[in-house]
Formats: sequence, structure tokens, C-alpha cells
Amino acid sequence: MIEKKKLTPLVLAGIFVLMLGLSYASVPLYEIFCRVTGFGGTTQVADKAPKIVLDKVVSVRFDTNVNNLPWDFKAKSNVMDVKVGQVNKIEFEVTNNSNEPTAGVASFNVSPSSFGKYYSKLGCFCFEKQFSRPKSLAYLCFILMFNFSCWRCLLHAL
Repeated sequence: MIEKKKLTPLVLAGIFVLMLGLSYASVPLYEIFCRVTGFGGTTQVADKAPKIVLDKVVSVRFDTNVNNLPWDFKAKSNVMDVKVGQVNKIEFEVTNNSNEPTAGVASFNVSPSSFGKYYSKLGCFCFEKQFSRPKSLAYLCFILMFNFSCWRCLLHAL
């Protein structure tokens, strides 16, 4: 049997190691949680397009902004009507207004955040560093679909 004087430091050391491990695991676990639940507007990732397209139409609005970069970043079309289950492609224009090469990373989410689980992305430039030459214009594509398997869930959410 371990004495009380030796047990307390062992328990505290164990708690410390557990808390340290949880702190390192919290970011990947949170990302998995967001991907699974759509929490915070996180969209789903799809490997292939569905075989069924419904006649239900949803309007998607793209809001673009740039933070601390000399870039103009905008969607070619700010609003797109998409059919449920249909694969849609939207192009974005990125202009580097500086005389220097620059790089940036795009992120996105869905608002209201409860709708994130209904959107699936098939292709995206998001979360990857994009490089831009001075005074250049680039086109980036985002491919998405509105998940038809959750359509009834969405109607109840509204």
C-alpha cells in the first residue's frame, strides 16, 4: 500500500499529465466535433456528388472580406440559388494591390451557424496558403452542395 505522503504527489502528477494531454488534444478534438455536428458554421466535406437533386432551392450569399492584406477578394456573384443536392461552383477573384508578393489563407463558415451541417464542400482553396504576385489577378474556385439528406431536418430547424 502506498503511503498518503507519496500518494498525493503521484495523484497531482497524474492530474497534471492528464491536463497537459487534454490541452494538446483539445484543438483536434474540437475540430472533429465541429465537422461532425456543423457547430459554428463548419461545413461537411464530401467525396462525391449525390445522385439525386431535389427541386427545392436555397439562396446562398457570399460575404468576402480581407484582414491585413492589400488584396481585393470578391465572389464573381454575391448570391447564388442552389438546388438541394446539386453541385455548384463559385469563382472568387483575388487581386494583389501591392508591389510585393503576398500570401494569405482563406477561411469560411456558414451563417446562421446551425446550417453548417447542411452544406458540403467538394473542393475548396480554403485553409491553404495562396500566393499572389505583385499587381496580379487570380481566380479561385469553391465547389459546394446543399446536403439533401438533411432537408427535412432543415425544415424543422426553421
